[in-house]
Amino acid sequence: MKTWLHSWRAAVRIARRDAWRAKGRSSLVLAMIALPILGVSAADLTIRSAELSVSERLERSIGTADAAFRDAGFGGVPLFQTPQGDNSVPEQDDENTPWPSGTTDPTKVIPAGSRWITDTVGGAKLTTVHGLLQTDVRELKADDPIAKGITTLLDGRYPKKADEVIATSAFLERSGLSIGSTVSARNFDRPYRIVGSYELPDTLTTAQITALPGAFLAPYAKAAEKAGAPGPGAGTTYLVQRAGGFTWNTVKEINTKGVLVVSRAVLLDPPADSEVPFYQRSGWGDYGSSDGADAMLLASLATVVGLAMLEICLLAGPAFAVGARRSRRQLGLVGANGGARSHIRAIVLSGGLVIGVSAAVVGTVLALVLTLALQPLLEDYLGQRFGAFDVRPLELLGIALLAVLTGLLAAVVPAVTASRQTVLASLTGRRGVRSTSRVLPVLGLIALLLGGAIALYGSVFSDQFVIVAGGSAIAELGVVAMTPALVGLFGRTGRWLPLSPRLALRDAVRNRGRTAPAVAAVLAAVAGTVAVVTYSASTDAQYRAEYTPRLPHGAVSFFQMEEGGRDVRAVADTVQRHMSVDTRADVSRIAVGKPGCSAWGEGPGCGRYEVMVPPAHVCPMWAPTTDGSDPSLKYTPEQRRTMMRDDWRCKQEEGGGVYVDGGLLVGDARLLKVLGIDAPGAAEALAAGKAVTFQRALVATDGTIGVKQITDTKAAEKASMENKPAPGKVVSVPAHLVKSGTKTYGLQVLMTPATAKAAGLGTAPVGAYFSTDRLPDTEQRQKLDAELAGIGAGIDLVIEEGYVSDDSIFLLALTVFAGLVTIGAAGIATGLAQADAEADLKTLAAVGAPPRVRRTLSGFQCGVVAAMGVVLGSVAGLLPAVGLRLTEEREQIRYHEQTVAEGWGGDLTPPYVPIVVPWETLAALLVAVPLGAALLAALVTRSKGAVARRAAT
Repeated sequence: MKTWLHSWRAAVRIARRDAWRAKGRSSLVLAMIALPILGVSAADLTIRSAELSVSERLERSIGTADAAFRDAGFGGVPLFQTPQGDNSVPEQDDENTPWPSGTTDPTKVIPAGSRWITDTVGGAKLTTVHGLLQTDVRELKADDPIAKGITTLLDGRYPKKADEVIATSAFLERSGLSIGSTVSARNFDRPYRIVGSYELPDTLTTAQITALPGAFLAPYAKAAEKAGAPGPGAGTTYLVQRAGGFTWNTVKEINTKGVLVVSRAVLLDPPADSEVPFYQRSGWGDYGSSDGADAMLLASLATVVGLAMLEICLLAGPAFAVGARRSRRQLGLVGANGGARSHIRAIVLSGGLVIGVSAAVVGTVLALVLTLALQPLLEDYLGQRFGAFDVRPLELLGIALLAVLTGLLAAVVPAVTASRQTVLASLTGRRGVRSTSRVLPVLGLIALLLGGAIALYGSVFSDQFVIVAGGSAIAELGVVAMTPALVGLFGRTGRWLPLSPRLALRDAVRNRGRTAPAVAAVLAAVAGTVAVVTYSASTDAQYRAEYTPRLPHGAVSFFQMEEGGRDVRAVADTVQRHMSVDTRADVSRIAVGKPGCSAWGEGPGCGRYEVMVPPAHVCPMWAPTTDGSDPSLKYTPEQRRTMMRDDWRCKQEEGGGVYVDGGLLVGDARLLKVLGIDAPGAAEALAAGKAVTFQRALVATDGTIGVKQITDTKAAEKASMENKPAPGKVVSVPAHLVKSGTKTYGLQVLMTPATAKAAGLGTAPVGAYFSTDRLPDTEQRQKLDAELAGIGAGIDLVIEEGYVSDDSIFLLALTVFAGLVTIGAAGIATGLAQADAEADLKTLAAVGAPPRVRRTLSGFQCGVVAAMGVVLGSVAGLLPAVGLRLTEEREQIRYHEQTVAEGWGGDLTPPYVPIVVPWETLAALLVAVPLGAALLAALVTRSKGAVARRAAT
């Protein structure tokens, strides 16, 4: 034991001295191992610090209260809830009765002797320096001890008067206001002075102001109702303090009154699932991850970590081999003085141990320092404050041990190779006879065939992507194991090459022990890149083929549904001012009820409408039934497929960008011009007072379309629950049917304002369409967005630019990454080749070879390694991408056939799932990267070396 310890102690001292002497090589390997450790450790520290404890989450949500009470919206009927209070269902489970709705007063169930405050949150458009900004409005006595922790005061003070508010720093930044400024809401001219700034620790980017309870939302709601605008939509939570808190039994008792409870005591000590009635309800359950999902996640993480360690070992292994090669005389002296092969192995392995430990220390320390220093930036990026800086030593130690293990594994092969050299060969510098293992390529071929078979099975017979990914990983490892044999095959091409590349290729083949790891490292990096790039290019081609334009190319549209279209004209004028508009078409929608009602009939005095489909024109598979059953079940899959193919009533129209019921818009012929609809007689029909329709099913036998005005929305909802038509008044409008096949971009019915008025239909502005001479540039778009933000209208602006791929930068980044890894691995192999071939270079110089031969030989040595790795990696990377795409094709085809068989799919065309090879990326990898590696190696290599005698071998 003592001898073993002393021998390893001496080995570590020698390895430390060698590492210090070769600072450049040691720093390179240390950086390769330390950078992943730095990233993983920093991610661990960030994730753990951002994960809040239960107490921290409670402090940010309910302050120091013992519970938060909230109306569940079930009208006071008993309910079941989760222990977290994030979900609830009515206790009565009856499919034949409508879902209960209504309000209840939580204050009636607050126990006597409790102290409570209210926390009410709504929304309003507030005036800013730039215009209007949609903002959360909160009413909370923020300086009350119960509310401690919900907000963090940054500057100023809390409000004391009804006309004072505090604002989040995010609101002040966006609005251009500051402490001391006044703010008011649209339709509400009462000014409020900002007396302080604060932040919400959980949502740093939220724009919010906080007033005293009752100071803002109630008077604003009255003013908005008077102006016909939507109210703040406020909801109130009651923060309750009570001696002894609220147990789970108390929470369930309060649930019987229809009130939802978030209890501090329950969250700190949650009940078992068997004690939670909510989890016992059929169709509901605990949504935590299953054991199988956790096992799959762990397996995925282990696979990623293992492949990353393999890549580092393949990159660092040749570097350790360089060190062992240059220290061979020293190792020979150890053997000459009685050292055994185990001592030689210990010295080389100690090099990996020294570098691994150093990388672990450097990576962990840098992760701690950088995470702590960058904490404010990380918090801003994540949008929330950390709880405590959470350092978990065991996790960091485990990550650090990965660095040590990686260093040791990277040094294993060089250690074994160095120990096999004889003392005489080490002292004289002889290379000896190099032989490669014949077992390893056979094992690699078996792994390749097995992995390919698994991936093929996963792509043809299974729907599990993990099977394809696992088989591809096994196959790639098999190719890595076969690399020495494949390098030998590349050597047969040397007979057709000039002198320098022939020497480089011959040297690489004869010294496969140093060439194969570098080629394998390049292979692994390129294979991963090619797989991801091929998959991304294929999905991008599919998305391009499936893309449905919402407008003609270059056209612009917007819809503004709120406040009765109050801002439509202002928005349309702004768009026309900032864009090169050729034709502008203002459009309106059918409005039912008082002015200012939303398009969906929400609120008192508001209604909605329906574009009627005559009963004879309803597809039999979609016809409503009195018992609510699915009518398509009466037909066989083949009958459904036949109806969708042959029955015009069952053919679904294309989608588009029209967001009103029935695709009905009120406008004029200019809209037809913007949409490029050149239908004979359409403009004349509009002028004649007819509605132009593009859907045959809407036109009745008398040539009219029907529009039902529904004024009683509650009666309509009740009728829907009873599977009956909604009550309402139906008006008929003469219609002109445009032949099918016309591309309308979602427009189904168009009538003029005069036609709508003659039919007794009310209208409200809803948006506009524009045709343009050219698309806006970046500057025009920024100016337009800024001015629209100042108007404060909630709009959906569409500028039809065609399909725009988001993958170009991602693919470029992957290509650059693969190129860097390739150049790094090839450079390491080139350094090892130079150390190995120094005697040959001296001989070449002695016999009069030109100085450039040394430089070109170095360049070709680097280029040969890069080229072999890129070629093999490109071939290996195609397998997983093709397998995954075949799996997706089977899944999408099965889903399409199932949808058609059930009568829900209107398109009988099978899905298009292409496999696209990214030739541009492959060309960059196959040509540019090896060429760049060769040129770089040639540039950094000295042309002249010292002419010295060559020892006799």
